[in-house]
Amino acid sequence: MVAKLISALTRAVLMSLLVATPALILPNVSTDVIHIVVLFSIFAGALVFFEYFATYPSIVEFRYAPPFNRLRFVSIFMTVFTLSVIARGQFEPNALTSFLRTLGVIVGNWIDFPYSPVRLMVIMMPDNASPALIAEVRTASGMSYLISLITLTVFFFFVRILGWPARNGAFNVWVNLPLFDPTAGGDVLPRLQRDGRLNIALGFLMPFLIPAIVQMMSDLVDPVHLDDPMTLIWTMSAWAFIPASLIMRGMAMIRVAELIGENRRRAYAAAEAIQTA
Repeated sequence: MVAKLISALTRAVLMSLLVATPALILPNVSTDVIHIVVLFSIFAGALVFFEYFATYPSIVEFRYAPPFNRLRFVSIFMTVFTLSVIARGQFEPNALTSFLRTLGVIVGNWIDFPYSPVRLMVIMMPDNASPALIAEVRTASGMSYLISLITLTVFFFFVRILGWPARNGAFNVWVNLPLFDPTAGGDVLPRLQRDGRLNIALGFLMPFLIPAIVQMMSDLVDPVHLDDPMTLIWTMSAWAFIPASLIMRGMAMIRVAELIGENRRRAYAAAEAIQTA
């Protein structure tokens, strides 16, 4: 019980720190923004604490299949931290902010080719956007997209090279997929494969679809004001993290389907061996 309490409390503190990171790094943050950030950080920490302290899962998937959630947390934290440090460089430049900004400019220009997600984010900006703002959007989108690609590469290594999640012992579908009902309609194997492919397709298309939808709706509603550093950080982080998280979920569900298929083949082979014996 003590170990479980410490584990849940540690995760809650880390989640609260994630939410508060931009406000802690950026200078000249208003008092109203600080109050809102404190409220959201407490709420996020409490949600994570009760989820991991509870005996039965509720919404967090792959809770007992590390390092799935750890990779996702590291990905979003690195994105938020990197973009916050780059934004701080506008007000208080130093060696770290200059290095990350230079790296972001290089990555953003490298990924900014025709029809790329970064190019679509730049095109999404209104016509009256300043060149400096467009450069900030290109840098932030490039860095966040690069971190998401690195995260997917690392998770692919865990799945295909290290054999996740089999290396962690028996995989419990109900505990690790609380939002997936294995008893609802049809065989669980094709359902997992279908949901996995759907998540991968949706995650791949979202970085392209979101800027296009915002561009199409710009005549009806004002686009997101990315000239505010806090808004830019969270918008770019969500734009890169959510699709990567969906692709990771799809890869994980397909892997679970493969494990179920392998177990079934072994069970059928063992049953046939008993019958022929």
